[in-house]
Amino acid sequence: MKDLSYLNKYFFKYKFHLILGTLFVVISIIFQIIPAQLVRHALDLVADNLSIYHSYQGLSLQDIYNEIINNSLLIYGATILLMALLRGLFLFLVRQTIIVMSRKIEYDLKNDIYKHYQSLPISFYRRNNTGDLMARISEDVSKVRMYLGPAIMYGLNLVVLFVVLIPIMLQIDARLTLYALIPLPILSLSIYFVNNIINRRSEEIQRSLSGLSTFVQEAFSGIRVIKSFAREKDISNKFSTESNDYKEKSLKLTRVEALFFPLIMFLIGFSTVMVVYIGGAEVIKGSISFGTIAEFIIYVNLLTWPVTSVGWVTSIVQRAAASQKRINEFLNTENEIVSTENLEREITGDITFKNVSFIYPDSGIKALENINFEIKAGQSLAVIGTTGSGKSTLANLLLRMYDASQGEIYVDEKDIKKYKLSNLRGQIGYVPQDVFLFSDSIKNNIAFGAFDVGFEKIKQAAEDADLLENIERFPNGFDTKLGERGITLSGGQKQRLSIARAVVRNPKILILDDCLSAVDTKTENTILNSMKKIMQGRTSVVISHRISSAKLSDLIIVLDDGKIVEQGTNEELMALNGTYKELYDKQLQADEMVENS
Repeated sequence: MKDLSYLNKYFFKYKFHLILGTLFVVISIIFQIIPAQLVRHALDLVADNLSIYHSYQGLSLQDIYNEIINNSLLIYGATILLMALLRGLFLFLVRQTIIVMSRKIEYDLKNDIYKHYQSLPISFYRRNNTGDLMARISEDVSKVRMYLGPAIMYGLNLVVLFVVLIPIMLQIDARLTLYALIPLPILSLSIYFVNNIINRRSEEIQRSLSGLSTFVQEAFSGIRVIKSFAREKDISNKFSTESNDYKEKSLKLTRVEALFFPLIMFLIGFSTVMVVYIGGAEVIKGSISFGTIAEFIIYVNLLTWPVTSVGWVTSIVQRAAASQKRINEFLNTENEIVSTENLEREITGDITFKNVSFIYPDSGIKALENINFEIKAGQSLAVIGTTGSGKSTLANLLLRMYDASQGEIYVDEKDIKKYKLSNLRGQIGYVPQDVFLFSDSIKNNIAFGAFDVGFEKIKQAAEDADLLENIERFPNGFDTKLGERGITLSGGQKQRLSIARAVVRNPKILILDDCLSAVDTKTENTILNSMKKIMQGRTSVVISHRISSAKLSDLIIVLDDGKIVEQGTNEELMALNGTYKELYDKQLQADEMVENS
């Protein structure tokens, strides 16, 4: 229960649901017990008066006596029916309190987990895969909810029923109570062991189904590759193997489940036989009545499900504890990217890197070493380098996705760590190398970069990114849906849409992280020329492996293996005749070859 103790704060929050639920359980059990006593009185009434009834044979008194007995039985029957209706009402109220409480806690827990996920740094997402994140916020929370709702409800029902019913049974006949209860602990243990086997095999089936679903998803997603290499038969064989594995595991579970209810019915039947046998002997002795046997049989049936549920509830608690432990692992993960002063201010865009070095905490790879540069507000910086030189890491540090291992980064002469994260990032427009678009309209994808932005600004941002003409060709224009069932944009169109998303927020600092890699040189020049007016008055950081993207920048730094090897303007670097000039010559030759071809 140590791991589940995290949930105590939610129990306190919804304490009135829990208190009322417990009260309704007690009342429902009282209305459940009373009918058994009414049945005893009704049967005893008939049994005790049967000989008197026959003694009036042939007399008019017999009809009167019969009417009195019938009326009494009708009253008993109506009372039993009323008790059943009242019990049903309070069982409804039990579910409206305890089960509703579990759903509310489930809602709060999911929101807390999601909120915590969003607060965690990029390094957390590098360590954990998306499937695991999804499993903990969905499947694990669902297992925890079973503990919060059904397990607590049935647990309360069991405890209250035993506290109320067992003393009543002992008071009537202690020996008969003992014999009636003997099979029930055996039933509970049997259910526990059988249920564990069912749970284990169910988990195996879930893993098998998950593997089967992943296989099918990959097969459909990669159908073009499968058909291109004529591998349909091989894929079908693999699917048959995966499907057969799922079938075998399902049949094993079915065989175990087939034993479940016969086992319950046997032990319940055995308990009933014991009551009838021992009770019959007591009736012969005259120590108890016929009605008492019927009352005990009802009591045994009342105890059957709560006792049966012990094993089931125990299994639920165990699974919930395991799931909550997994959830706690992520909830206890602290975000090391925090603000030291929560500074909120409008920035102008001065950027300074002083002796900045960075080592990725997970892999230990040194991405940047002793980086020093300074650009003033409104100036543009170009970061040039080959793949793996540390260009994107520099952008991540400026966005505070990571903190520098050594050195300081300043924005407007203030340590970047002093700024409130939302305030800093809200004033930076970032165009990542890997574009991600939501399954929504083009308009909403662009507007994602800013809150309450008007359509004219969205349209202007699309025009600045050289995307407006493409959008207007679509039948639905800006309302065109993207995603699996919508228009699939080309790589270049996706990157330009991402640029429009960054531009629409009117940022103080604009970071373009190799975002023009999917467009040709001509389109790149068109976009850069149209963005000149956008970049005016705001600090721009253009990260690229192409020299053409860097020509117009106020400062160019050339990275190689995480170090600045050259720094200056385009003319200064060309004059050095070093790495920058070498990259320029190679790209110029490549462009000429493309044009000639």
